[in-house]
Amino acid sequence: MACLLASSSNIGSTMFSLTRQTNQRSWICCLFLVIYLTSLPVSAKRDGLREVTDGTWEEILTGEWMIEFYAPWCPACQQLQPAWKEFADWGEDMGVNIAKVDVTEQPGLSGRFIITSLPTIYHCKDGVFRKYQGARTKDDFLSFVDEQKWRAVEPISSWFGPSSFLMNSMSALFKLSMFIRRCHNYMTEQLGIPVWGSYVIFGLATLFSGLALGLLLVFIADFAFPSRRFSSSDYYQKKQTMEQARLIQRQEDEHEADGEEDDDEEEEDDDQDDVWRRRRRGSPEGRPEPRGQGFSDEALRKRVVANREEEDDDEEDT
Repeated sequence: MACLLASSSNIGSTMFSLTRQTNQRSWICCLFLVIYLTSLPVSAKRDGLREVTDGTWEEILTGEWMIEFYAPWCPACQQLQPAWKEFADWGEDMGVNIAKVDVTEQPGLSGRFIITSLPTIYHCKDGVFRKYQGARTKDDFLSFVDEQKWRAVEPISSWFGPSSFLMNSMSALFKLSMFIRRCHNYMTEQLGIPVWGSYVIFGLATLFSGLALGLLLVFIADFAFPSRRFSSSDYYQKKQTMEQARLIQRQEDEHEADGEEDDDEEEEDDDQDDVWRRRRRGSPEGRPEPRGQGFSDEALRKRVVANREEEDDDEEDT
């Protein structure tokens, strides 16, 4: 009898321990289930705020978006983050995509949207962008979208739109500046090159790249608009013919100028002969013309000598 009582008591204690372990496992499973269910809304809220990058920015060209441009070091951006996250929780219910852009990690988007102050908020509706200028609270964001207050805001011109050629160029320029900055930091921090050495390297790189670009443009221009000496086989023959024609024309012009000078000299000689004859004959009153009237003494002297020689020749003939 005592053995039966002992065995029954052992069986009862074993069943009690098994029941207790089962209850503990059930409570543990229920606890994990509650934690999992409570974590689901939190993860859904985190998914409401999207991150836009240089590779995915074209997604904002379709649908309605509210985009915040911020920087982690900006105090105003840090103050805005709670309200922006609360606003993002309502995005799915309102059919609006709420996104943010870290300008320190996405310099291309910073240049594409010309971000000059932080934080900057844009509203986009089917590729049409408007800059938000209102108060920065959750209720103001909701009323701006729900009441369509964005219709009263003037949209950004297509010339300065993020998908325009000008903004694509600005984005490439900002990416290049960030690349140069990273190279500078790598050379100074990782390689141990002094700051002035990094500046010298970038200066030489800029110089040689400019020379290479200039040569490339010259080659392209020669290929697109070749010179006449390469496009025509008889270029040199035509050039020589034109030079000969110019030379002949120049010689003809010189001969004509010499002929005009000779005619002027003959006319001047005739005038001097007339004056000398009048002086020899004298004036109508029987007086010689006063000296100095007409031509100079040297010219008159030469004319006198010439007349005397003519008279001597006449006498010898007679």
